[in-house]
Amino acid sequence: MFKRKSTDEGIALLPAHILVWTYAALLGIPIYFVIVSAFKDNIAIFDTPLALPTSLSTHNFVEAWNTVKLGHGLINSLIVTTMSEVVTLALALPAAYGIARSKGKIGAIVERIFALGFLIPAFAAMVPTLLLSIKLHMYHTLPFFSLFLSATTLPISVILLSQFMRTIPAELEESAMLDGATRWQTLRFIYLPLTRAGIVLAVILNFLTYWNEYLFSLVLLGYQTSTRTVQVALPILITNNTQYGVLLAGTLISLIPVYIVYIFFHRKIEGALLAGSIKVSLRRRYYPWLMPLASRLKMLQPLQASVSRPPLAPSLANPE
Repeated sequence: MFKRKSTDEGIALLPAHILVWTYAALLGIPIYFVIVSAFKDNIAIFDTPLALPTSLSTHNFVEAWNTVKLGHGLINSLIVTTMSEVVTLALALPAAYGIARSKGKIGAIVERIFALGFLIPAFAAMVPTLLLSIKLHMYHTLPFFSLFLSATTLPISVILLSQFMRTIPAELEESAMLDGATRWQTLRFIYLPLTRAGIVLAVILNFLTYWNEYLFSLVLLGYQTSTRTVQVALPILITNNTQYGVLLAGTLISLIPVYIVYIFFHRKIEGALLAGSIKVSLRRRYYPWLMPLASRLKMLQPLQASVSRPPLAPSLANPE
């Protein structure tokens, strides 16, 4: 009976398995082509596009690295991405906390204002942003471009984080406030740990946006080696006699940081979702967070005194 049931379930799941493996193949074949072509010349790429390379020479990688100075582009992209991430989180976390815990109409109005950011096309902001950078004498500078990228991703970050913070029970905040915690301390010691999954998700989405940005990087930073990002440097490899192996090798170099960040934070998301769900957090993190909170803030006596067992009544202590 059990074997028949498992067989029926396997047959029912067969279409799902076919779709999953088909989707995996559609994703894997282009990646495989890029990897093997990075070690070939043009003749081998067009004659045997899916064949393995005859040698694993690093000539194409060295050529791509030296031709367009990918090292400078990678450093500039890392600087822009890091500064944009820091600015976005520094602004989005307090804003999301305020929206999530607001009970009146003001919070709803502010949330709708942030939501309006999705309705503004990126091209509509290009000319005003360009004129503003020239007016402020910050044209072709990394700090201004980082601030611009932060402004483009701030609405989605605020909306995303506020939804995560709304799932945290208000009793946790009320308990912390009764213990003497300030708003900032409540955000730091309670909300940030419990919304770790949302923070990591926002970091990944923003990182992909910042790293893959090309059009505004070209307009606001230009082609100069000192300021151009890796996405602006790669198209320089396209000429009348393009060596596609060199171009794909440079593409692989530019993708390495993306895969490293994704793999690292992807596991963080899984761990946060498994160990940081609300029900599990209430059991495992409610008391561990509230007890060190008092000692860290140095505002209360030890929590053991507040939760100690009250003395028995005299009639119960001495039944005689």
